[in-house]
Amino acid sequence: MTKNAATGPLTTRRSEVAGRSARPAVRLLLAAWLRRRFWRTFLFLTGGISVYGKLPRGGCVVVANHSSHADTPALLAALHAAHAPQVAAAADYWYRSGLRRLVSSVLAAAFPVRRHGSGYTDLQDIAGPLLRAGHVVVVFPEGTRSDGGVRRFHRGAVELAASNGVPVVPVALSGTSELLPKGGRLRPQAVQVRVGRPLAVADADTARKEVIALLAECQPRDSRVRRRAAALAVSGWGLGLVAAWSFTEALSWPLLPEIALAVLCVAAPRAGVRLTAGAAVASVAGGLVALALYSGTHIRLPQPLTTPRMHTVARHEIRQEGAAAVRHQPASGIPYKVYAAEAGRAGVPAGDWVLRSALARGQRIVTLGLGLTLVGVLTQRWRRFFPQYLIVLVATFTALFALVIHMWS
Repeated sequence: MTKNAATGPLTTRRSEVAGRSARPAVRLLLAAWLRRRFWRTFLFLTGGISVYGKLPRGGCVVVANHSSHADTPALLAALHAAHAPQVAAAADYWYRSGLRRLVSSVLAAAFPVRRHGSGYTDLQDIAGPLLRAGHVVVVFPEGTRSDGGVRRFHRGAVELAASNGVPVVPVALSGTSELLPKGGRLRPQAVQVRVGRPLAVADADTARKEVIALLAECQPRDSRVRRRAAALAVSGWGLGLVAAWSFTEALSWPLLPEIALAVLCVAAPRAGVRLTAGAAVASVAGGLVALALYSGTHIRLPQPLTTPRMHTVARHEIRQEGAAAVRHQPASGIPYKVYAAEAGRAGVPAGDWVLRSALARGQRIVTLGLGLTLVGVLTQRWRRFFPQYLIVLVATFTALFALVIHMWS
């Protein structure tokens, strides 16, 4: 997973490490701590990380399954900085350009290993002194990212451990292929890291079986209700539902479009931006239709859960401020459809109404929708509690509706 060793800096690094006692240098421990903090923050923002088990003291060789470029960040976030982990990286890929070399060295604590030819020599020359200095060396024995399952392990990692008198520690990584799929884009996903028991004597096949066994324990705890809501959210039906809900709420439907977003954006945050944008556009479009209906026709749509006082206040504000009065809507508790109806009756110009609505109603939907999407990202590890979240959501909205109606009665 690495490139040809560079002569200058790498030679210095080898000589520095070779004469060291069984504890990494302070500057390397500090660098490891900073990397761990960085990657833990990154993974927190993309869904969270759960770690089970810990490494033994001293040097060891970590062998892990490999399905994503997110595997190294997950390991660097999971392993304690006291181990100052160093990662074997493919020379032909990660050291092909100056930028990749910089990222590998600074953010991934990587050293180059050739995948073909003298790869084992690279491992021994660089990783051997690191192990004797007390570092943890991470090797992905599959040699490349898999497309599913765990490929055959190459022997280099276990032979490296045996020749340096350190154990092999199997580690399973789950969720990284969903977080950053091979050839795909980053998406919210919780990650699990399970550290197995040290193997004092092991061969490649034994290490692979241990990793597979650990992976079997990494079943994500999820809710069937959330999975069904997520499937709807990422489909065209989900976008259509949110758009129709938002459009009709601006005319007559009594329930806020934010309710739909609170369900779907939290269930599937990767669809949150699309759903939020659809809700904002559809809501403003519905307001424009309401404006036209109430200004040019005798049609009067039912508006349940509104009160005469709401209409009186909205009518007064629109007479005073015109379309600009809709800026009061997000904070007032008066439904958007009430303002749209009264604006139509007052003959507010359509262009001015659309602009002011986008700045007020549209902005509120976007702010709440993106906030709910962030909630969905940050709560990936607690997906199993999605049904309880829905109960709290319904109870909260019901209480708020009752409070608003009572306030405007």
